[in-house]
Amino acid sequence: MWNKIQQQLGPNHPERLKVARLCIENGLAIRDDGIYLNQIEIPTARIARAAGVDRRTVVEAVRMIHRDRDLRVIFEQLQSAGLSLKGIAKQLGLGVVEITASDPKDVGILAGASKLLADAGISIRQALVDDPELSPEPKLTLIGDSSVPGNIIPEMLKIKGVARISVY
Repeated sequence: MWNKIQQQLGPNHPERLKVARLCIENGLAIRDDGIYLNQIEIPTARIARAAGVDRRTVVEAVRMIHRDRDLRVIFEQLQSAGLSLKGIAKQLGLGVVEITASDPKDVGILAGASKLLADAGISIRQALVDDPELSPEPKLTLIGDSSVPGNIIPEMLKIKGVARISVY
């Protein structure tokens, strides 16, 4: 999916691709010639500032996506996934494990990582998984009810398909 978006927006217009990436990463829908966070319309100037592009680039990216049926189908229905505890985990006393896969399509990464946490007595409060078809650098983020012990890290790295782990 991301490859199609790159093909449609990226080759001649890398700035428009920045707008598309910002929308996908944040669950922002493009519909009715505007950009929305669920039901809240986001001003074009704010999107431009966040993407590091000119406001006119945002307007043209929206028009381009709206004109292409395949892209429109993707972007019209995007929604924010909701609350993420990742940014406030430390303040809440929660543990975070972020896993990058060598191949995000490998089967069993989530199951293996969650089993290791469960075996350590850590209840998973939240699991966030980036879609490998839409996210250029997908990650699996597991947020547990306590900090992650260091002895689990080498075990997680043994899970087939795991390339890198960050714990915080």
